[in-house]
Amino acid sequence: MAPGAHRVGVLVFDDMKMLDLSGPAEVFAEANRYGADYRLSVVSVGGGSVRSSIGVRVPADADALGAPSFDTLLVVGGDKVPTSPVDEELGAVARKLASEAGRVASICTGAFILGTAGLLDGKRATTHWQHTALLARRCPTTRVEPDAIFVKDGTTYTSAGVTAGIDLALALVEEDHGPGPARSVARSLVVYMQRSGGQSQFSASLRGPAPRTPVLRMVLDAVQADPTADHSLESLAARVRVSPRHLTRMFRTELDTTPMKYVELIRFDKAKALLDAGHNATQAAALSGFPGYESLRRAFARRLGVSPTTYRQRFGTTGPGSPTPRPGG
Repeated sequence: MAPGAHRVGVLVFDDMKMLDLSGPAEVFAEANRYGADYRLSVVSVGGGSVRSSIGVRVPADADALGAPSFDTLLVVGGDKVPTSPVDEELGAVARKLASEAGRVASICTGAFILGTAGLLDGKRATTHWQHTALLARRCPTTRVEPDAIFVKDGTTYTSAGVTAGIDLALALVEEDHGPGPARSVARSLVVYMQRSGGQSQFSASLRGPAPRTPVLRMVLDAVQADPTADHSLESLAARVRVSPRHLTRMFRTELDTTPMKYVELIRFDKAKALLDAGHNATQAAALSGFPGYESLRRAFARRLGVSPTTYRQRFGTTGPGSPTPRPGG
């Protein structure tokens, strides 16, 4: 491992998400067991304790403005951050600390604080999937990647929802000390060294606005009502008495997709729900309208980067009864 202490500062504030702090902190603490020397300091505006999302107060080690420079600065998030204006002083402090740090990283909605501080201008970034569209609006020069678990752009890092802070911290450990120690930390904490797939494996596929055109709403309602029915382009167009070309144009204009991709999306969501409910992959394929397992497998590979079986093992239960791939292996 590389010699020398590595100073990690964590900027906290009232109503911060507790796991945004504790998750990465545990990764760095565990890395120290394998020879690293991460020195963690919690800082706040004014140096006082802050109220966390679970009601527990978190003491600060120092006033952020009086703290020494950090090798790594972490900015945590909070549930209220995306929907409320970021405090100007907090943004200014984040900007100052970042200017003195070797690298800066946000956890979950902490990306909004980096954005307010101007630290995401012209860069790639991500945040929790529920707020990626809002981040893109707030930071118009930032290229938001909604499906990424974490994004590195130069010395700026952003991560997705809460537990993605653990993924990011592991990546930082690997960057500092190589894959061996990072893998040891992952195994010790019983987490994955690298997840398969992106945020879409956790989020609802259908989160866009309802179409304005009544004809298009009729088509969507029909597909959602019975995903297993015949939903070829010709049959959908005939249902609403328009040409296949016109229906395709309507989908492109209002939904930025094609009729067949939409049908697959609905079937895919149905199959995920069936897997979550305990059905096996073959049953899920049949009951959701896929021609067979292989077509379902291809859909999962395209959208999540994992097979239906792996998805079911990973997300179907938190209990010990079903086998899962070995973390870090």
